[in-house]
Formats: sequence, structure tokens, C-alpha cells
Amino acid sequence: MDRSTLSRRAFAAQAAALGAALAFGRASAHPAPAVLTERRDLFPQGVASGDPAPDSVILWTRRAPDGAASTHRLRVDVAADPGFSDIVARGDVAVTAATDWTCRFLAAGLSPAREYWYRFIDEAGNASRIGRTLTAPAEDDDRTVTFAFVSCQDVTQGAMNAYRRMLHEDAHRPRAEQLGFVLHLGDFIYELVWYPEERPNGMERGRRLRDIVRYPTGEKVTTFHIPANLEDYRTAYRGYLLDPDLQDARAQWPFVPVWDNHEFNWRSYQSQQIIDGAIRPAQALKVAASQAWYEFQPARVRKGGTGDVFEAPAVENRPLTDFDARGVGQEPNNLAAIKALQIQRAFRYGGNIDMILTDNRSFISPGGGYEGLPPIKFGAMPEEMLDILDQGRAYADGHPPATIRIGDLEFANSNADAPPEAYLGLEQMAWFKDRLRAARAPWKIWGHSFGTLTGRTDPQNLPEAFSDQWPAGAGYGVTTGAYRLEHAEIFDMVREEGITGLTIVAGDRHAFWAGYPSKALPPRDFDPVGVEFVTGSLSAQTLGEVQRLTLPKDRPLRALNIHDRPDGSMECSWNMTLMHGVRSSLTLKETGDPVQARAARNPELAPHLKFLDYAGHGYATVRASPDQLETEFVCIPVPLERAETGDGGPLVYRVVHRVSSWRPGEHPELRQEILEGDPGLAV
Repeated sequence: MDRSTLSRRAFAAQAAALGAALAFGRASAHPAPAVLTERRDLFPQGVASGDPAPDSVILWTRRAPDGAASTHRLRVDVAADPGFSDIVARGDVAVTAATDWTCRFLAAGLSPAREYWYRFIDEAGNASRIGRTLTAPAEDDDRTVTFAFVSCQDVTQGAMNAYRRMLHEDAHRPRAEQLGFVLHLGDFIYELVWYPEERPNGMERGRRLRDIVRYPTGEKVTTFHIPANLEDYRTAYRGYLLDPDLQDARAQWPFVPVWDNHEFNWRSYQSQQIIDGAIRPAQALKVAASQAWYEFQPARVRKGGTGDVFEAPAVENRPLTDFDARGVGQEPNNLAAIKALQIQRAFRYGGNIDMILTDNRSFISPGGGYEGLPPIKFGAMPEEMLDILDQGRAYADGHPPATIRIGDLEFANSNADAPPEAYLGLEQMAWFKDRLRAARAPWKIWGHSFGTLTGRTDPQNLPEAFSDQWPAGAGYGVTTGAYRLEHAEIFDMVREEGITGLTIVAGDRHAFWAGYPSKALPPRDFDPVGVEFVTGSLSAQTLGEVQRLTLPKDRPLRALNIHDRPDGSMECSWNMTLMHGVRSSLTLKETGDPVQARAARNPELAPHLKFLDYAGHGYATVRASPDQLETEFVCIPVPLERAETGDGGPLVYRVVHRVSSWRPGEHPELRQEILEGDPGLAV
């Protein structure tokens, strides 16, 4: 038996485990017709590749059905040149309605760090557009590598100008500096859809609604529609992938995708929806959402059974009553639903990156009920109060107080018997820690859908005239920063075991963040264990945009959220409030001078933050060498409409943060440089 036969068998087994057909070698059992005609209309969702390895990559397309056709036979050609004169791999597969006419190939037997081109051809000689993909460098190849990370694309309310900017800039870089892949951190679709004719003038919060997704069944909740079954989720993906800029991006680079919350349900945990504040068992819908994601994403994920068809487990919609120590419901239908597709995975990318991707939504705990809390006017929660409520029954090693006393407040601990706020679950936490310990690349990158950095401010420093806004003696207020038990467990391990190079890249927040993950913030011990970067949304609305549209002009303390300039324009001062404190934002209102405002900052508030922009859209790139990591934020204007120019339109700013490798026991140090434009109050 020759070596190629052994390789084919190994790759065939790998492909079967991934639910993919195999493209290997030049032979094909079903040669395509001699005359090929490119018919993009028959492949309306384009082509894509994903999860590159040194010797293989996943390839994807969807061949739309012809009338009453029950099947189409597709062949994929993979070539070492764009003219397809040097075919290096071929494969063929039948596509049917069982996969919504999509297919996935494992193109294998490839060379490391190489460009390849691919196309799909049906039985009649109709060809897809040509896609380009890249393989990963070998594990011992220490060349500098670059990737982009993105999240939060809502094509029904905005344009994909960020992808056009990304395509334009990459095309003008030397090959050695171009992107190797795009890490998509979730919210690939938004399941919440407003229909234009149902909203005033076809607008929603200042955005023009596009009639791109219309559910065949669906369910209307207040003013928007959500999916009700598998066909509804498939409809969303088919609609999203008609976007030309998203198509071009997926045809240009391999994508590495994970999901966030909107791929299933905006407000949910595990297999349970939360609709109008009520918990609704939705195991069957969770399985349907997972199946649609699997069918439209080129990823090396695990499902039940072999072959390309998703074998959906039979589940019943049941409430959850029995939870483990991290809040995962033990009801059998819930466990079957949340494990029907397992997207957590890890891979080495060249010599400089170990990438670990977690599923942060399928195992997320319900947390506590938060009933009976004292009313607080200011939009934050006292930090000590959050610590207790967030950790539930696990607080203080399992001894939470029955009564919480924070400053002038005293109230019953409604979460004393509740599971802690957590999202990894016990099994995935153990897997994650094992993979982090085993990582040997200088940069251990955690692909995290929503990030770990805490947002907090200092309402205790408000002027006396606003003393009714915040309880006396309550200290700092947290705006985002839950899951403290799990984060402490991970960060303690990183520090105690001398793990260096921890880098978290995240999305979901519709904002750019750069900073340091730490178990605690001052006045407690501030101990950074790595660096973290969050990318702005591709198109989904930011907090800054929404506040500009909706915050009343006469609202007390409006200056903490919006800075009104003399010329009538507005700037997001919430960035300054979280980075520098309330005194800085109030000084900005009085003086209009950011320099004077920063001089009034509270240095204890946010030593963990280097950059924060709650009004930024765009994407981020990471460039990793053996001894330095560089993350660049590329911010574009609000993408209300598709840019008229090929470069995706103008930039707002380009800011880079660099960090050199550090030794065990040392703290990383970010160095910031503004390369282009003006980030305003984000620094």
C-alpha cells in the first residue's frame, strides 16, 4: 500500500468525522463536462472556505435547486493557480434538500502556507464563482502571521463596508503581510427581523430596513419577527449570504467561525428562550439553529453521525429544573440539544499562534433572578453587590450571605440558592484549561464571543447635587463584567502556572476595547494576566449611535453619555466616563476640552483599559511574530448605506496596540499608536 493510499484513508476518515466529502488527488469519479459556464445565479450564496490547516481546508457552497430536481451532483476542483491549469485536488458529492442544497468538502493533501483556488461544477457544466483560500503555515514555521477578527453583522439594517475596506487594504499589501484567515466571533445573522412595512417609513432607530429576511413561518414578538423552525433559520442564512461584500470576503479568505447569541435567540440560555420576560423551553429550536449554522458555515465542528447530513436528535421542549454546579440544566432533552453541534475547537496556526475557540452560549447558566433589588437610578450595579449576586450559591466558597449590605443598602440575597453566572460549563472549562496548558506557541489566543473586560465607572464621585443617583458608600459601579467565578478560575491558573502570551480576542459588544484581563480591579489587587481586544461591530448599531438618537436633551447627567459640541454635533462621552470617570465627562461638558477633561480623571478607575469606543464600527487585525503581537483597530463611519467606492469608504481612525512577549510573573504592557484619523474620546 503506497503512501498516497494511506493519506487518502486518513483524510477520508477525517472528512467523515467532519461531515464533509473528500477532495484529494486529481482523479474524479464523475468528470465534469468539457465546457464550463460560470453561473453565479445557480450558486446564489457564493462559495466559502474555512478552518485552514497546513494540509487541508474546508470548502463550501450551495447549489440552488432546479425546479423539481431531487439532487445535483457537484464536483470541486482545487488548483494551485487561478487559471486552473494545475489541479491538485478533486472531489464530488450529491447535494439534496436534506442539507438545504449545501455541501462541505475537506480539500486535503495540500501544502502549508499556500494559496489555492477552487470552484464547484454541477453535472451540466455550470460553475460557481472562483474562490481563493489559504492553508496554514506548518507548526514549526515561525513566520509572522496575520488574521482579522469580526462580529455583529446585521445586513437588514446596515452595509458591509467593513469587508470592502478589508478586501481593499489586503489587496494592496505584500503577500507576506496579507491576512491568513478571518475569525468570525459570532452574530453572523440576527434572528430579530423588523419588516420594513411594519415600521414608520421603513426605518428602525434611524436605520433603513432592508427586506432581506422574511420568515416563511416565523413568530412576531412585539415589533419584530423571530424564527420558528429550521426553514426559518435557513432563510436567514440564505438572505444574508446574498450580500455581495460578505460573499466577496468569504470567497477571498478562509473563515474561522463561532456563534454568539443571535444565531439562536437574543435572550436565551442553553435551550431555553426568554420571550417578553418569560422562559420558554425551546430544545427543538436550539437544534434547528445549530443545524442551519452547520449547513452554512465551513468549520471543523462535531455533530452526531457521519456524512454531510445533520442528524438532528429527537428532542422535546421541556423546562429546566435540575442544574449542576455551573448552572447547566441536566434535563436529557436540554443536554441533547446543546450538544447536538459542538463548535469548541483548538488549532495551531504556524509557529506563533495556538488558537482556542469556546462555545460561550450553549452552556451559559440561567443565573439568578435578581428580584427584589433596591432601585438605583444610575445605570450600573455596585461592584460588591455584583460580586455576590453574580456568584450565586458559589460565593465565598459556597457560603453566600443571606443579606447583602452595600453602603446604605440592605436587602435579601435573591441569588443565595442560584447557580453562578457561568458560560463554559464544567466539561468545557476542563477542556479549555487542558488546551491552554498544552499550548506551546508564544501567543495563546482565546477566540471569545463576548470578552472578559469589565466596564465600570465611579458614580461615588458625582457632585452632591446628584447624590440621589447612587447609594452612599456603594463605591464603584459595574456596567458589564459578569462571570467572575469562571474568569477568576482561569486567570488564577494562568498566573499560578506561569502561562504567558494569553491574548483574548472578542466581539459582541459593538465597541472597540483594548486592555488587560485581571481577576480584580483597584482598590483590590490589579494583576493583569494577558491582553484583550474587542472589535467593533461590522454593521449592528452601537450604544453611541442609539444614545445619540434616543437620549433626551434634558436628561440629568446626559454629559456622561453624550458630549454635545457647540456646533450641534455629538460625541460618545460614555467612553470617557468608563475610562476616566464621571469628573472627566462633566469637565468636558464645562470646558469642551478633552485635555482638561482627562486631567480630571480618576486613576484608580480603569487601569485595565487602554482604549474604549462605544461608537465604533469596523474590524480588527492581529499580527503575531515570535516576540511581538500587534492588534490594529480599523474604524469606519456608521455603515448606513453601501459605500460608492471600492475601498469601502473613508476611515474614522486606525489605532494599533503592540505588546512584547513577557515572562512568567511579569505583567504585559500595551503600547498604543494612532496611525490615522482621530479616535476622539476613546483614549
